[in-house]
Amino acid sequence: MSSRLIFGFHAITAKLRHDPEAVKEILLDAHRHEKGEKRVQDFLKHVESHHVRLTLVDGKRLDAMLPDASHQGVLARLEGARRALHLDDVLDTLESPPLLLVLDGVTDPRNLGACLRVADGAGAHAVIAPKDRSAGLNDVAIKTASGAAESVPYIVVTNLARTLRELKEREIHLVGTTGDAPKTLYAATWPAATAWVMGAEGKGMRRLSRETCDQLVSIPMSGSVESLNVSVAAGVCLFEARRRLL
Repeated sequence: MSSRLIFGFHAITAKLRHDPEAVKEILLDAHRHEKGEKRVQDFLKHVESHHVRLTLVDGKRLDAMLPDASHQGVLARLEGARRALHLDDVLDTLESPPLLLVLDGVTDPRNLGACLRVADGAGAHAVIAPKDRSAGLNDVAIKTASGAAESVPYIVVTNLARTLRELKEREIHLVGTTGDAPKTLYAATWPAATAWVMGAEGKGMRRLSRETCDQLVSIPMSGSVESLNVSVAAGVCLFEARRRLL
């Protein structure tokens, strides 16, 4: 049985809430445990309630296991590989109009993690990205997502253009974001069932993705910068979409 690691208090707490059986062991920096911080004590209550094995270790051991990560002094060993999700897994179970985020060419794992966190906050039903030209849900993305990687379905597709067409066949409206769109986000209208298509900062969406969208909108910029980070842009659009559904 394969295993993997996740780290950070938010990510591990979310895993304990959504899939506690997968968590086989938690390693905690003994120094943080001894300090008795409230955050650590609250976290330990979750661990105890799910009867997960807890091992206190030297912080240097965690540094060695995750040399490039800000692990916060805690990591968890998970059993089994992450289950691959398909689009139908999500769409066929929804009881409300889909609100989706599609990422085209986002290769920075921190941006992916931030997008997952934004999607969770806005109540998006899934984040979709292509297998190629994509960051992938690695440890850095999971940590940046602060638990959202365990609560928001992340769907990897082989052919993004085909997936966009499938969304349209399901009567999900595709709204692409680009700086040169004729209408702004706040002037445009769209139906409840919507997928927001975001490209990487600078390059934007690929041509085929752009042409497949039902409409394009821009985020009005009042300052000196020309564009926003993709996770910030996703937050602006998803929360505006959510506001209109209230």
